[in-house]
Amino acid sequence: MKSIFVLLLTFTLLLGCSKGDDESSAYVDIPIQLKTPSNFPPMAYDLENNPVTLKGFELGKKLFYDGRLSSDGTISCGFCHEQRHAFTHHGHTVSQGVDGQTGTRNTPAIQNLAFQRTFMYDGATDHLNLQPLIPLTSEIEMNGNLTQIVAMMKADPEYQKLFAAAFPGKPINTEQMLNAMAQFMAMVVSSNSRFDHFRRNEAGGTLSTEEQQGYAIFNQKCASCHATDLFTDDSFRNNGLAVNPQVNDIGRYRVTLNENDRYKFKVPSLRNIEKTAPYMHDGRFFTLEAVLNHYSSGVVGSATLDASLSNNGNLGIALTDSEKAKIIAFLKTLTDEQYLKDPRFAE
Repeated sequence: MKSIFVLLLTFTLLLGCSKGDDESSAYVDIPIQLKTPSNFPPMAYDLENNPVTLKGFELGKKLFYDGRLSSDGTISCGFCHEQRHAFTHHGHTVSQGVDGQTGTRNTPAIQNLAFQRTFMYDGATDHLNLQPLIPLTSEIEMNGNLTQIVAMMKADPEYQKLFAAAFPGKPINTEQMLNAMAQFMAMVVSSNSRFDHFRRNEAGGTLSTEEQQGYAIFNQKCASCHATDLFTDDSFRNNGLAVNPQVNDIGRYRVTLNENDRYKFKVPSLRNIEKTAPYMHDGRFFTLEAVLNHYSSGVVGSATLDASLSNNGNLGIALTDSEKAKIIAFLKTLTDEQYLKDPRFAE
């Protein structure tokens, strides 16, 4: 599949414009169809309530990279979500915020969010439109003031034009801002790795013997959590990490207040994993080897430890050094260079 972006209309229509009409009133936005790759599960995001358009996407991208949404004018969404690293903050253990502050969790990747149902490591929201509000209003991350952000956008000529084109007849407000950001994030799809070509029997989809063996081992020992070709089952699990007493991040429990959710975190997608170090919700591991060493010999037992990591009193997943090497070889086939370099997503 060469592209998931299909322009349904290739020209703009001028509708009864008088000589005095301005440019924005003459423009008819171009719908963009977001197709589901054939090896993906069904899309979760409701495009009917927020159909993606060319100007909606452009507006969402401008917002994504605009540092003025933060209190100090420097921290944009794109500051921590760098495209070349699958929209993570490569090399940073935890997120960086305004005034040099640091958070407690690693910056998650932005990819294939339209196919997922929950967001953030603790599932603080189940709606893609609402997800940006969490970092936007976090005192540590962007510390944005929504009233001031709306005032800034209303005073900016470029925002005025984009809002008028993307949402004609609607005001510049938080609702439309979030609609635009959701359109941008929904379009950020990674589906053209070598593994994808392999799965779809396309050119360029050849896997080596070692990579195919790694895929088989992965399916046997890892795919119960990292399920489907999204490589996440969208669930929350305790994967046996030793608790950092200085932070004591209680994970999903913070949202649900259910004891069964204590120390559970969302299963991340493994797509582009080669480019997204460090790993885990707190960025404690800097290599894939360290991650697999944790699962083979570092799992810590607890009341909420995932059942897949405890078998008759034996903790973790039995993995030989050879199996680890083969799994890592396979995981590197999930790197999608087209997505990492796609100019449509760039600032």
